[in-house]
Amino acid sequence: MENTPADNSGQIDRRQALKWIGAAAAAAAAFPHASAQGRLQRQPDAPAVTGGKRIGWDPVLNKNYVPGDLWPLTLTAKQRKAAASLTDLILPPDNPGDKLPSQLGVQDFVDEWISSPYDETAKDRPVITEGLDWLDAEARRRFQKDFAELTEPQKCAIADDICGKTPVKKEFKAAQNFFNRFRYLAASGYYSTPQGWKDVGYVGNVPMVEFPGPTPEALKHLGLA
Repeated sequence: MENTPADNSGQIDRRQALKWIGAAAAAAAAFPHASAQGRLQRQPDAPAVTGGKRIGWDPVLNKNYVPGDLWPLTLTAKQRKAAASLTDLILPPDNPGDKLPSQLGVQDFVDEWISSPYDETAKDRPVITEGLDWLDAEARRRFQKDFAELTEPQKCAIADDICGKTPVKKEFKAAQNFFNRFRYLAASGYYSTPQGWKDVGYVGNVPMVEFPGPTPEALKHLGLA
């Protein structure tokens, strides 16, 4: 049965999305962005993006923000639907009962990331928005439907052409840049969630019934045993 992305636009706790941005930002510089020459052609109906008020590098993370408090979100409803569908294709659940990435709000993280008024995130804004527009345009060209409405094999047919698993044709090079960056951002969001932590075996700061204390080897190293 094909997974259907959840339509949970706006339901994510924005405070959590801001924490995701902070967690992902530390590693973002290590991944290259698409060059200006590699960008996809902007669709004529794509809305203009206006920068939000710069709030500094430390949002108040114990405050619940609502959309518009910090900066306007960038993705249109159509782009968000394509983004949700692509996250589910890239990161399918590993275990029975796990939620889809779209149900966890990974597309919300991507939207917050590209909407935030910082130099690093601003580089991703045209790459992601133009790439999502291209994804829908390519889906309509091949299958006469938007990307989110395709069957899983149809989505895979498009993704396989741009993911780099096999040599990417020249006409898909810009789309490959988009896919690589989107995949990185989606993974950054997903693996910042409790479900993502569980997938990689990360336990984190959790209470223990008993604390076993330092090992004898550690105590000996410290000169305490």
